[in-house]
Amino acid sequence: MAVIKARENDVALLARLMRAEAEGEGELGMLMAGNVMVNRVRADCLDFVDVNNVERMVYQSPGGFEAIQKSYFYQHAREKEKRLANRLIKGERHHPAEFSLWFFRPEGACPAQWWGQWNSGRYKLHCFYTPLASECPSVYTVY
Repeated sequence: MAVIKARENDVALLARLMRAEAEGEGELGMLMAGNVMVNRVRADCLDFVDVNNVERMVYQSPGGFEAIQKSYFYQHAREKEKRLANRLIKGERHHPAEFSLWFFRPEGACPAQWWGQWNSGRYKLHCFYTPLASECPSVYTVY
């Protein structure tokens, strides 16, 4: 069962964003970045109250993803990334991104907090940040 609504074009859009944001981190890195993306669609809190579908999540401004400003994002989605995106749409989660709403790539160590949110861990070059359950209970719901 899907945890977010996604048509074929949504799957391709999610796949393109995952690749553009985290291809250098391998499949697991793309899955973790994708966890953040799916969580933003599911969350009904903080900066994501009106981000209730894949397209709104991808093009959210301000607060969206830097990769949409790069030409690489606009290349066609490949089958490999679409398969990864479908796994996430079906509810697959990966620590430390399973409840995260943000990630970024610092030049050094991960700060304990970023924009007031707590670090939940690092994978390769990306640090992941998760809201407190009291600030965003919807991201913690079990599906």
